[in-house]
Amino acid sequence: MNAVRVAIVSDTHGHLCSDVQAIVEGCDVAVHAGDIGSRRVLDVLQAGAGKVVAVRGNNDLPGLWSGDELDALDPVPSVAEIRLPGGMLAVEHGHVHGQSSPDLGKLRAAHPDARVIVYGHTHKQLVDRTQQPWVLNPGAAGRIRNDGGPSCLVLHATADTWEVDLFKFPRVAARRRSE
Repeated sequence: MNAVRVAIVSDTHGHLCSDVQAIVEGCDVAVHAGDIGSRRVLDVLQAGAGKVVAVRGNNDLPGLWSGDELDALDPVPSVAEIRLPGGMLAVEHGHVHGQSSPDLGKLRAAHPDARVIVYGHTHKQLVDRTQQPWVLNPGAAGRIRNDGGPSCLVLHATADTWEVDLFKFPRVAARRRSE
């Protein structure tokens, strides 16, 4: 492929917001940077983009996933790399490089051959292009601690140029249940 659109999500915690899902459907690959939370999220990403690259987050543990979904979690690694036109994208959750806020220098040192490093964990969107490799965090694409609303990124990769689009959606008010 000469050009690839990569949807980048993280921290869904079992729920992928519909606005983010619509973005994924227009992409060739979906990358999930951990804290997936359920098989359903992986299935939705697969249906939308066709190819999914996902890594485990600190909440993607057998005790935190439903027992009948563990077979979907078993093959998910803690770190992944994907070759794209023009370079390598590395993905990990990031929590091992600083619990509350991963150290970008440590992330870069862990993936020196990458053109872009994607991480999650903080639930805050970040695009740092100040040095190579770039470091990206899509923010939270679910309902939990999504910093005012769900978010994601789209990476446009060609052999010559890589560009990043940022998406942030308004928080949907919780529906009241009538009693």
